[in-house]
Amino acid sequence: MNQPSTSRVTRERHGHVLMIGLDRAAKRNAFDLDLLNELSLAYGEFEADSEARVAVVFGHGEHFTAGLDLVSAGAALAEGWQAPPGGCDPWGVLAGPRVSKPVIVAAQGYCLTVGIELMLAADINLCASNTRFAQKEVQRGIFPFGGATLRLHQVAGWGNAMRWLLTGDEFDAHDALHLGLVQEVMASEDLLPRAIELAERIARQAPLGVQATLMSARQARYEGEMAAAQALPALVKTLLNSEDAKEGVRSMIEKRPGIFKGV
Repeated sequence: MNQPSTSRVTRERHGHVLMIGLDRAAKRNAFDLDLLNELSLAYGEFEADSEARVAVVFGHGEHFTAGLDLVSAGAALAEGWQAPPGGCDPWGVLAGPRVSKPVIVAAQGYCLTVGIELMLAADINLCASNTRFAQKEVQRGIFPFGGATLRLHQVAGWGNAMRWLLTGDEFDAHDALHLGLVQEVMASEDLLPRAIELAERIARQAPLGVQATLMSARQARYEGEMAAAQALPALVKTLLNSEDAKEGVRSMIEKRPGIFKGV
């Protein structure tokens, strides 16, 4: 499933895990308009692929991303960027549908501006110990509009979020762990193997159960606990009537791992 070398984003599926690679390494994977569009299409392909259960997003080269290439993408964003047909919005706030399956981000080197916001929209984040973060928009005359103003304070607390959003200062991997932006920090050589290990662990679980977990948790986050609670009975009924739920019971009785098909 590798894409041509001219592509800004690589895709490669290993079993039920789709590897999505930012591939503009010569520009430190800075997001020009083509990279924005191609990452959106890669997320759309992930959503549409019934065999892909978890995505791992990483950067080719030494850096995850140097952030937004305003020279290339600024005008399109000012006019209101739209995800291309078939695409999903990787940030979940700009335009277009959002994926319903888990996304793991593995960052190293520079992870600036929209890179942080890509992590805030993901479900699990890992980083190498050499990762440097910064939400630099206020230093460039703009503000973080890819989700940081909505989500970083939910993750890190108000004061912690404002400390970095209002200054644009750089922080390191251990600061990111303290803030809750990342869940694990490791050596660069261990980053992708660990991300794949986690993705494969999730992919072995019941897909409908994983997606329902994300759906319910996201609803609680964005619509409130009461709305999510009211939606639980119908969701429970759907899951308990699935073939995967029946397989889960069989596997428990037979004391073996479940073999789930997502139906």
